[in-house]
Amino acid sequence: MKKLLLSLLAVFMIGGTAAFAQGKYGPDSAECIKYLSYYKEYFKQKSYDLALPNWRQAYKICPPTANQTMLIDGTSLMRYLIGKNSKNTIYKDALVDTLLTIHETRAQYYPKYAVTAMNNMGLDMINYVKNDPQRLYEGFKKVIEANQENTKPQIFLFNINTAVELYQSGVLDAETVMEDYEEALSMLSKMQPKNDVEKQQNDKIKTDIESLFIASKIASCDNLIALFSPRFEANPNDLETVSTIVMMMGSTEGCTDNELFLNAITKMHELDPSYNTAYFLYKLYNSRGDIDSAIKYMEEAIAYPESDSLQDAAYYYELAAACYKAGRNSKAFEAALDAIDLDSSYAGKSYLLIGTIWGSQVCPGNEIEKRAPYWVAVDYLVKARNADPTLAEEANRLISQYSTYFPQTAEAFMYNITNGDSYTVSCGGMRALTTVRTQD
Repeated sequence: MKKLLLSLLAVFMIGGTAAFAQGKYGPDSAECIKYLSYYKEYFKQKSYDLALPNWRQAYKICPPTANQTMLIDGTSLMRYLIGKNSKNTIYKDALVDTLLTIHETRAQYYPKYAVTAMNNMGLDMINYVKNDPQRLYEGFKKVIEANQENTKPQIFLFNINTAVELYQSGVLDAETVMEDYEEALSMLSKMQPKNDVEKQQNDKIKTDIESLFIASKIASCDNLIALFSPRFEANPNDLETVSTIVMMMGSTEGCTDNELFLNAITKMHELDPSYNTAYFLYKLYNSRGDIDSAIKYMEEAIAYPESDSLQDAAYYYELAAACYKAGRNSKAFEAALDAIDLDSSYAGKSYLLIGTIWGSQVCPGNEIEKRAPYWVAVDYLVKARNADPTLAEEANRLISQYSTYFPQTAEAFMYNITNGDSYTVSCGGMRALTTVRTQD
């Protein structure tokens, strides 16, 4: 009785195992397991030529669920064969087809590893699919659609390169390529690099994508305006939309002097204000000759705590130069002094600019009051020369020029002032204490 029970138990165990095996290894489970075992032994020894016929049998008989390793090893064997048969174009192409199919099969049946499988598919396409941009483009799009921001960065680069090639051959239109470009930059921005090295690699790929796209000349300003105008009108408060418009148009030569760009950067500053957006608006309004708006946005940029004193000093000097050019001398004078206060490295060129401002100032009043600004101009030019010897030649030239406008000694005497006296100049919203200088 005991023997009978043991026999029945053994039957049930064998039957259960067979049923289980049939589920995982398919209807011909014994053959599946046999060939999996055969190929694996040769594969471990790197005897790929001997492993291949057994692997092929396993791949033919076994369902994909039998063993993920079978699929992973299969990609290695296909790469081996592709390299071995590189001159046999027809056979090589068939091997590439099999290689890519294995990747997709792995992604389908082993979703936990789908990202890795699809990325490997994209990388193998880069390596093995040649002279077929349409196939490459469709394959890269499939990988990107599946993996999104988990796509290997270099796949985005090759996708854009292929898209540009298809555009140049008339297969793709400009809008499609621009959308691919937008998608690539958007996905790259969402990636979280594991370390500094990976971040540098990703940044380089992003730069390469931008350079490739700009060099392609696809993003003409007219194309961008036609593409983005309806998007902006439909979604003016969507930060991603306006950011994309600013980025795309800002990186295209000669495409910032239009209403769409101005409206987009203004809205971007409203939705996500920063010193960068404020500075960009300063540049835009300054280029349009709207100095009041330019001053407003530059002062906003300077007020942001994210910009340090060195950056703010640069902004103040730039603002001073812009105001001087626009005839806003008092504001220029004030901004130049602020630049010096924030960073002494700006002293030389700021003093030179202030000297030029005073030298160009037209003041009302008597002859002394009209000429007094030249004393102040020379004071600052001397300071410029002392602060930065490289400016000495330009400073000396202006000193020589302005000194010719100093009043004659007799003329000054008529107004009860003499050489060496202190004199306060107040003109055009500016004020300075200087020293009387006369000519004989």
